[in-house]
Amino acid sequence: MLNFSRWRVFSILLPLVIGVLCAIPSFLPDSTVTKLPGFMQTRVNLGLDLSGGSHLLLEASTQDVAKQRLVNMEDQVRTELRRGDPRIAIGDISSRDGKLSFMVRDPAQVDAAVERIRPLTQGAGLTGQRDFNVEVVNSSTITITPTDAGINNAVKSAMEVATEVIRKRIDEMGTREPTIQQQGGNRIVVQVPGLQDPKALKDLLGQTAKLEFKLVDTTANPAEVAQGRAPVGSEVLPYPDNPSGVPMIAVKRQVMVSGEDLTDATQGYEQRSNAAIVNIRFNGSGGRKFGQVTSENVNRPFAIILDGKVLSAPNINEPILGGSAQISGNFTVESANQLAIALRSGKLPVALTVVEERTVGPGLGADSIRAGLIASIVAVVAVAIFMFLSYGRFGMYANLAVAINVAVIVGVMGILGATLTLPGIAGFVLTIGTAVDANVLIYERIREERRRGRGVVQAIEFGYKEASRTIFEANVTHAIAGGIMLALGSGPVKGFAIVLLIGIATSVYTAVTFTRLLAAHWVRTKRPTDIVI
Repeated sequence: MLNFSRWRVFSILLPLVIGVLCAIPSFLPDSTVTKLPGFMQTRVNLGLDLSGGSHLLLEASTQDVAKQRLVNMEDQVRTELRRGDPRIAIGDISSRDGKLSFMVRDPAQVDAAVERIRPLTQGAGLTGQRDFNVEVVNSSTITITPTDAGINNAVKSAMEVATEVIRKRIDEMGTREPTIQQQGGNRIVVQVPGLQDPKALKDLLGQTAKLEFKLVDTTANPAEVAQGRAPVGSEVLPYPDNPSGVPMIAVKRQVMVSGEDLTDATQGYEQRSNAAIVNIRFNGSGGRKFGQVTSENVNRPFAIILDGKVLSAPNINEPILGGSAQISGNFTVESANQLAIALRSGKLPVALTVVEERTVGPGLGADSIRAGLIASIVAVVAVAIFMFLSYGRFGMYANLAVAINVAVIVGVMGILGATLTLPGIAGFVLTIGTAVDANVLIYERIREERRRGRGVVQAIEFGYKEASRTIFEANVTHAIAGGIMLALGSGPVKGFAIVLLIGIATSVYTAVTFTRLLAAHWVRTKRPTDIVI
């Protein structure tokens, strides 16, 4: 047990050396870290409570989800009834009162229309209900009404997608270690450490980035449009930058091409005016649809719509082929770049509004770090004095193991890209205090073996061997508790659990394996006849 070959000594020391080296960048300024080799640029990220930053609570509108589902269902109904054999002719589809209704021109085809529409509905989770009810009214009119179960299931799905879209957008901003968690049925918590001005973040997350291209309804009466009324099959949308001065415009409800057909979006400049624009590129399907629609509607205006507002309504002078286009408007470079990020990351399936906002200043974080460092230093000094007075040389081995253990924890957190929070500092202090528990068990067992009359070598060997089983079992139960906190906890609890679990693994390694190596080296070189422990 006390014989260590060279390769074994190397295998024990190598992880510790790597851990210590990876910990060093966390204590260096940013300017120095950027000059280090790539594998050395591993740093522990500070959480919101330590580095300061922004906290936002976003809430989704369930009405927005229900409205979008109606729009999607309307498109599916039109497509299904047109492409079937025989083709079923219908009147304009109305979406009033939160449901779709339309008239089948040939009453003899009503049953056939219902049979084609019913497969478009789906089961609403495990409720046993459908997401839409399809009914026949007045013998020739069909109504499609969303169910509560369908809306609830759609909201749940939309929130999952929205969480991922938000994560992509924040990653595009270059921020490190944001916390993005769903809270309740329709809320999302966003915490971005280091971001002191949340305005840009709010602007980015506030954009649903729902991009649509629709034809302008040139038959609409301008007087009625100004009053918010549009012909059946069309809708009135705000147009703040309308050259005619009327802040409203009527567009067809049917979408020509949507943002879901995009593959890329970048900020650029218009060649003639040098104004900021957004260059977009469609996928193969979107490019074909856009080319076909513009070919069929030359000399007609079409509207570029973002989040329900018309950005511009240019005229189609010629077919727009090639799968690319430009979005113009009164953009600044910053706003165009934000729109490009939003479009690249995908549209939010539901509109989000900020219901709570907090900004944590860096001063509070600095005070927390200072208090944590003081607590850690006091803990290290107190533990070191106690171990030295109690176990002499072996106590110094334990103290060296604790110091290396702290550095290795920081290194492992840097490698994993983990975030250190205020509860994480508490986990550090707790780890320092409990890191020597294993050594105390080992040294007390060595004392017991010496009292039984065993020699120095045998006492040390049996002390490490017999205590290791107890140490392992105690730390397994410790790790189970930490694992439960990591799996079920969130925010501060999870931060504490991460440091705790890393500390358990590293402290067992340094307290048992590393100190055994030091003890074996001392015994082999000094060959003591007795030990003071």
